[in-house]
Amino acid sequence: MRRIGLLINPVAGMGGPVGLKGTDRMAAEARARGAVPQANRRAKTTLELLAENDGLSFVTCSGAMGEECCREARIRNFNVVYQYDGESSAKDTQLAVRQFLATGVDLILFCGGDGTARDIVGVVGQAVPVLGIPAWVKMYSAVFAIDPKAAAEIISGEGAFMLRDAEVLDVDEDAYRAGVLKTQIFGIARVPVLAGMIQLTKQVFEESDEERAKQEIARFMKEVMLPDTLYILGAGTTTEAIARHIGVVKTLLGVDVIKNEKCVARDVDEKTLLALVDGEREVRIIVSPIGAQGFILGRGNQQISAALVRRVGITNIIVVGTPHKLRDTPTLYVDTGDAALNAEFGNTILVVSSYHMAQRKRIWQPKPDQ
Repeated sequence: MRRIGLLINPVAGMGGPVGLKGTDRMAAEARARGAVPQANRRAKTTLELLAENDGLSFVTCSGAMGEECCREARIRNFNVVYQYDGESSAKDTQLAVRQFLATGVDLILFCGGDGTARDIVGVVGQAVPVLGIPAWVKMYSAVFAIDPKAAAEIISGEGAFMLRDAEVLDVDEDAYRAGVLKTQIFGIARVPVLAGMIQLTKQVFEESDEERAKQEIARFMKEVMLPDTLYILGAGTTTEAIARHIGVVKTLLGVDVIKNEKCVARDVDEKTLLALVDGEREVRIIVSPIGAQGFILGRGNQQISAALVRRVGITNIIVVGTPHKLRDTPTLYVDTGDAALNAEFGNTILVVSSYHMAQRKRIWQPKPDQ
């Protein structure tokens, strides 16, 4: 029987929709802005797919760090081996993982972000494989399944895990909120893999040819942008180049809104976006895939929520990406948190890659029986 150590960071994923770009030390502020917990719901999706698997047993933490989710997902074979009080902390994560190791687990399954991954790997190193259920915010490390269903499929496999080394990145959240991406490799984890089911480490492209390609995309987008149309620009250097080309200063790692070549709102949250699109006849969303990972939606731009996408319409989403980025990103991913909406994107999408040029890229979709 495969023994799984399950750990959930209850506050992970709360900061994204309200524009905080992470929840480290910001849980209270996220709640004040109306954020709701995401991690339990994401983990529950994975556990429900594993509930009928008699070859699995779980050890977990009390309350919102695992026990509640196991009960909600109807996991039959689980034991609580770590108790905590109040709001969970990094110390609780570390102590829980030590307890998991003492019980002899085959894998640590967690739901959180890069901070949670860092706290876990800081204890286990490469002694036990780890696998992350993505909680949406700030996931630059390569230890995460592409979505909760993919995590279940990886764990459900029979026999020994196929493992690979994966980087765990430590991201400076304070700098990130200020619009600066600072990362360093914290450690190397062992991660179970299936082809196409694990996200790669985010890459940032800074070559001169890359900059020229962004300018060509920006030149084309300026020509085709319609008057009296609201444009929602996702995070990234490519969308920043578009804004710069039309004379607007953009938040590099936030979501901004422009209309008639003027900034309407900067670094907005989901609630503000939904309010802004009300009453607008024409709205477009412009996003760029995360380098190497390939996520169009669901990583770093959670403000562009499923509710917003349904209101604007998938056909009004414009994806932009340089040839270099697309060459190193063979498959794109959509993780809005709404499986039905993800499926509506279909199997391919056009990506504007230069002036009057586009590439059709494959979108990963789960197998029909997943």
